[in-house]
Amino acid sequence: MPRRLFLPEGIANAYENRSAPLACGETMHGALAAVRLVAALDVQPAHRILEIGTGSGYITALLARLGTHVSSFDRYRGLVEPAGRRLRDIGITNISLFLEDGRDGFAGGAPFDRVIVHAAFPAVPRQFLDQLGSNAAMICALGPGDGPQELLRLRKVGSRFEREPLGTVHYQPLAFGTADAL
Repeated sequence: MPRRLFLPEGIANAYENRSAPLACGETMHGALAAVRLVAALDVQPAHRILEIGTGSGYITALLARLGTHVSSFDRYRGLVEPAGRRLRDIGITNISLFLEDGRDGFAGGAPFDRVIVHAAFPAVPRQFLDQLGSNAAMICALGPGDGPQELLRLRKVGSRFEREPLGTVHYQPLAFGTADAL
């Protein structure tokens, strides 16, 4: 998937491992970080995926190439609309994009095989865990919004969850509501 298609103009090296600025004050993961996130999800062809934080649409595109369907939410029209155009332009159709904050997950699309949240929580919200199917996995950041957080992969095994630390990150806390002007 050509990452350069999802970057703002003026970024010289599309595969540099640095975050890139996006519209609305958001950022795009560095190339290596994005690939590691997707690899950690271990998406299989039959998987249905929930993504919170569409951003540029790059990770959405990677997930859509690997799984059967991606439902992706973002609170910014200035991100959702351009991401949708980019994804359509490269022929990715197994996605649904939503202009919503995603804080409640997507009960109407559950159960999901994989969930990825590009934001931090002080604790894992129960609604996301409830929307996981059996043998599903979720990646999210846990910790304070103003400091480092622990990136975790949670695997649903029967009725319990196994936690696997994936490293330290600095994500913004999950914001509520859609942006009024962006």
